[in-house]
Amino acid sequence: MRIYDPNPDTLQALRGSGIELIRFIAVGNEVLPTSDSTAQYVNYVLPAMKNIQSAITSAGLQDQIKVSTATYSPVVSNSYPPSHGSFDDGVSSLINPIINFLVENDSPLLANIYPYFSYTGDKQNIQLPYALFTAQEVQVQDENLQYQNLFDALLDALYAALEKAGGANLRIVVSESGWPSEGDTDATVDNAKTYYTNLINHVKEGSTPRRPGQAIETYLFAMFDENQKGGLETEKHFGLFTPTQESKYQISFS
Repeated sequence: MRIYDPNPDTLQALRGSGIELIRFIAVGNEVLPTSDSTAQYVNYVLPAMKNIQSAITSAGLQDQIKVSTATYSPVVSNSYPPSHGSFDDGVSSLINPIINFLVENDSPLLANIYPYFSYTGDKQNIQLPYALFTAQEVQVQDENLQYQNLFDALLDALYAALEKAGGANLRIVVSESGWPSEGDTDATVDNAKTYYTNLINHVKEGSTPRRPGQAIETYLFAMFDENQKGGLETEKHFGLFTPTQESKYQISFS
């Protein structure tokens, strides 16, 4: 499980449950110099990562807890086909030093991967089955690699960008992925259930074409709908449960 701050009530509720919290500390979430809402924090991300890493190392916990930051697909330009993925010029000044830090400390990069947003932003070229893991045949041929779902393509575009920026051996942990159940034409309960079910099955059994045999550690977003969240209506409906703790559909992790 991933939590967004060390809330004492949350930690107490999880005590003795057997549920493991994510083993990483994420400094910043989708902080970009090209974003009006996060650009002001850019200069603080790497120094904060270094300070936290120093504290963890002093406590002898550097092998159990890894420090990273959570980025997302818009940092990658030229993502089609995935092998062409590279970091956008506007984010290189932020991401390149972070990559060096992650390499030095054997930490993964956290990435929020949302086929939903890629699909809704380019319906002319992206088909719904490709985004929902339901395509019956290869959708993208990238040299010798074949892609049948958009999730893998987005993730491998980020891997390709890391390779070009000196992070060829870095692992990516998918810190968020989900599909809304309300708020837009394709944001339905059925589509959300289909996406989550297929995502779980895929990451349990598979790997991406660019990283064959490498497990895809993935965290679903989110446990509950955020009915008081601002922005697009869909942003309020990514939860597996309603704010009153009612399940919207049944999915299995077994």
